[in-house]
Amino acid sequence: MSSDAAGLAGGLENNFLGELIGPEGPTYEAARAIWNGQIDRKPQLIARCQGLADVRAAVRFARERNLPSSVRGGGHAVAGHAISHDGLVIDLSAMTAARVDPSTETIRVEGGALNEHLDRESHAFGLATTGGIVSHTGVGGLTLGGGIGHLMRAFGLAIDNLTSADVVTADGDFVVANERENSDLFWGLRGGGGNFGIVTSFEFRLHPLPPQILAGMVAWPMRAAPAVLRFLREFLPAAPREIGVLANLRLAPRLPAIPSELHGEPIVALVMDYAGPVEEAEKALRPLREFGAPAFDAVAPKPYPAHQKMFDAALPHGRHYYWKSHKLAELSDDAIGLIVDHCQRITSPLATVPIFCLGGAVMDVANDATAFANRSALHDINIAAAWMPDDPEPERHINWVRAMFDDLLPHSSGVYVNFTSDDAAGRVRSAAYSPEQWTRLVALKTKYDPTNFFRMNANIPPGPA
Repeated sequence: MSSDAAGLAGGLENNFLGELIGPEGPTYEAARAIWNGQIDRKPQLIARCQGLADVRAAVRFARERNLPSSVRGGGHAVAGHAISHDGLVIDLSAMTAARVDPSTETIRVEGGALNEHLDRESHAFGLATTGGIVSHTGVGGLTLGGGIGHLMRAFGLAIDNLTSADVVTADGDFVVANERENSDLFWGLRGGGGNFGIVTSFEFRLHPLPPQILAGMVAWPMRAAPAVLRFLREFLPAAPREIGVLANLRLAPRLPAIPSELHGEPIVALVMDYAGPVEEAEKALRPLREFGAPAFDAVAPKPYPAHQKMFDAALPHGRHYYWKSHKLAELSDDAIGLIVDHCQRITSPLATVPIFCLGGAVMDVANDATAFANRSALHDINIAAAWMPDDPEPERHINWVRAMFDDLLPHSSGVYVNFTSDDAAGRVRSAAYSPEQWTRLVALKTKYDPTNFFRMNANIPPGPA
């Protein structure tokens, strides 16, 4: 590494067990790459931690030198929060251990664990918890923002299953946060993002889940989208909460499960699962599978971890991504019309517009019980453009996202903080949290991070000292 980088690393290496990676190191380019290939930042040093002691040492090192710092877990945030430019990356990606306690039906995972680590270990005991929709998403970032996923209508958000967290604060101190210890911090960790510290270990409550669940995708041509979305709107309020479902509007990818005559054609799909016995699922999911005349039905019994990997191939590392998002109180006819109209003018075969269906157990938790706002919203729409790095006109994809986002603004009831990209600070404040939550979060930030050391995130600035 360069003399500057070597000098910087030299100040940390005597108190660090993990790997220190500088710009001239052979693994530097791979180490600074994250899921969104559009993010191209070059840190001075990447501190790949082996454990809690390394995290504490890295935080104190950065504080002493006033180094801008970021925290990398799974590196999946579309805004690129994981990588600081010309600063220090506190990299947890080597900390992926996961251990189930079957007697208490809980799992403890390290801060760099991915959904696939959590799913694999819990599935071995016939257990599961809510964990996003892509297996290579980091558990940490997903959870700290709230954690929506396939199982949320049955089991609640990821934060609703979080029982304890080990945290390194902005001073490099270690604290435990749960309902009994540092309960104020525990409240803020559940939806406040990475603003208050680095969670080196999460403990989650698990739930019994059969070895095989009925899950998969049913799709129709885009011309059926208005009817499909209206049916979904009418079906959900009385549907069993064991049903997880999201709509997805896009150009049909070239996958074996999709008939070749549909490849590249605009479709609307319902991706569904049932958190219970397959026999019950057959009856419960039948109305969704038999509505209209589906172009194909790829719903089948499968292990839950396999269902979690369904979108992995469509959302690989290295592509360029740009998102904007709204929570929707409901799928009104006007909102459906706007969504379908924009999706008929989609600019990229790699773009997707998932519409997540909340409700069920998500609504069981009071709005003020955590820092996740607006639990009454029934849907969350993520307008997600994607394109290859060599695309000559990336702006057309970004403009498509922004146009759809702007047209849906009158229907918006907020934003899920994990789906923010280039959103202004004002929108994070006004749309991601209620006024009461924001006031409480600012007070927490002032207490635990008064200098805003943790600012590579959807930031909550501290108040005056």
